[in-house]
Amino acid sequence: MQPDQRKKSSVDVDFFTEYGEGSRYRIEEVIGKGSYGVVCSAYDTHTGERVAIKKINDIFEHVSDATRILREIKLLRLLRHPDIVEIKHILLPPSRREFKDIYVVFELMESDLHQVIKANDDLTPEHYQFFLYQLLRGLKYIHTANVFHRDLKPKNILANADCKLKICDFGLARVAFSDTPTAIFWTDYVATRWYRAPELCGSFFSKYTPAIDIWSIGCIFAELLTGKPLFPGKNVVHQLDLMTDLLGTPSAEAIARVRNEKARRYLSSMRRKRPILFSQKFPNANPLALRLLEKMLAFEPKDRPTAEEALADPYFKGLAKVEREPSAQPVTKMEFEFERRRITKEDVRELIYREILEYHPKMLKEYLEGSEPTGFMYPSAVDHFKKQFAYLEEHYGNGATVAPPERQHASLPSGCCKTWESCRFSIALQQLWSCSGSRGS
Repeated sequence: MQPDQRKKSSVDVDFFTEYGEGSRYRIEEVIGKGSYGVVCSAYDTHTGERVAIKKINDIFEHVSDATRILREIKLLRLLRHPDIVEIKHILLPPSRREFKDIYVVFELMESDLHQVIKANDDLTPEHYQFFLYQLLRGLKYIHTANVFHRDLKPKNILANADCKLKICDFGLARVAFSDTPTAIFWTDYVATRWYRAPELCGSFFSKYTPAIDIWSIGCIFAELLTGKPLFPGKNVVHQLDLMTDLLGTPSAEAIARVRNEKARRYLSSMRRKRPILFSQKFPNANPLALRLLEKMLAFEPKDRPTAEEALADPYFKGLAKVEREPSAQPVTKMEFEFERRRITKEDVRELIYREILEYHPKMLKEYLEGSEPTGFMYPSAVDHFKKQFAYLEEHYGNGATVAPPERQHASLPSGCCKTWESCRFSIALQQLWSCSGSRGS
């Protein structure tokens, strides 16, 4: 064999070795299903870890949905932090020009905070403190990157039985740039209503601040304390009623700052309500916890603490350490240039493909050098996975978990542990701190 041939053969072997992704992951069982597709647990034979593989179907059917997926995978690549869920890998699609599904490999988490709250009525003050600390620590990192999450709720907080929480679902998140027209921020649906800040209920063309996420964290914390959503509004008006029932009628000055005329008129005509004492609403809670909660649920955004200020609150004395609460580098305009223009389906496909290549260094190098064959159909691991996912989806139902054919495995817990009494905070804290040491800004 000539040297050039040997060289070419070696490159081919390297490529096909890298692309042997289908054999890398052993699909185990369905752990979730939604409008986006299906999530399966899997075993990573390279690392020995169990992971979650999310199949996202028909992502280019609507440009808005594809843009949301692009935004999420891009942000999760840029925001690496122990309190934010991690994308470990994204499978390479069979064709750069024609793919329509993607397979995203996440770290596997056992449950979410919604399930934890629903299944556990014996959470302790230590749980509450540790949970809130992690949420604020993750939020500090997100906000210092100039990112607003905009859809924080218990279902978007993943959880493990060791009390570790991780923020997920950045599809509605936005990067704040000082020269961005404020109206851009209001062009789509923002935040699930129950966790939506007052300024999102009443001032639709006002530029908002990171305080919207602080309000959502306050609502989540209150739900932890009581086991029930704090403001389960049936509509926007009902939502404002529930807020003012607890917090009292806003001051005339606060109402005057509401930009939406209908909301301003409604609040002005509302009967005068006195605020309810938080100690009365949450009778068994730590007074320091309630003092912080009251600050986070201030009606006016300017009166809420930042995540960094909240972490310095006396409630976290003995737990918080500023050196273990890293800040992020601000996300650059270049990364989110697509948000500032109208983009086509083909544009989004190319941008998503470019993100996928971040997990395939050799392919990325070829792409950047312009030497990647654009029309080549790869021997795709996706084809291998399609059959297994199709089988699992067909047999998934009634909450049952189903293994693919000819697979034997010990099932992973897909829900929350029945009791969290076994949670060892010293171990959880050690894991948290060791992560932060290797994943600083």
